[in-house]
Amino acid sequence: MDRSITYFEHRGTGNTARVLELVRTRAAELRIPRVVVPSTGGPTGSVAVAALPGVEVIVVTHSAGYSGPDRHEMPPAVRAELEAQGARVLTTTHAFGGVGRSVRKKFETWQVEELIAQTLKVFGQGTKVAIEVSLMAADAGLVSTHDELIACGGTGHGLDTALVLKPTHAQTFFDIQVLEIICKPRTP
Repeated sequence: MDRSITYFEHRGTGNTARVLELVRTRAAELRIPRVVVPSTGGPTGSVAVAALPGVEVIVVTHSAGYSGPDRHEMPPAVRAELEAQGARVLTTTHAFGGVGRSVRKKFETWQVEELIAQTLKVFGQGTKVAIEVSLMAADAGLVSTHDELIACGGTGHGLDTALVLKPTHAQTFFDIQVLEIICKPRTP
């Protein structure tokens, strides 16, 4: 099969609209009904819901406490608005940064899940994020490990990466199947 991959010259937010355009096209071609996107405060989630009519959008946020004790980065009103638009919003422990991150911070030593995250970043931070949010959605039971989905990621804010994959749970990480790269930045 011949497929093209879109490579962006730069990472980050400036690619979000084009990523969603490519995702919409590929989701329709493959009849993929759901897309997983990261969104810290909500803007990327809102743009994704608007750009992907007829597709179930699962918005994965940072975990509570990521940026400070008990802090939720996505305001409750934004979350409610996304859910009213039909999105499912997931806030949970990061697949590559739960207890292991605590060990790193306290004892200044890396743990397995963070080593995996750093390894995935050689393909770009968006690739790491796309894989991580798919694991988180599978662990929460929001996606089936039997079905293909499109997972998006970004570098900092917005989107710059999209993958077609068959997700798995964090505890079976090595069963994940990255089937296609739709787009990614040319530089990691």
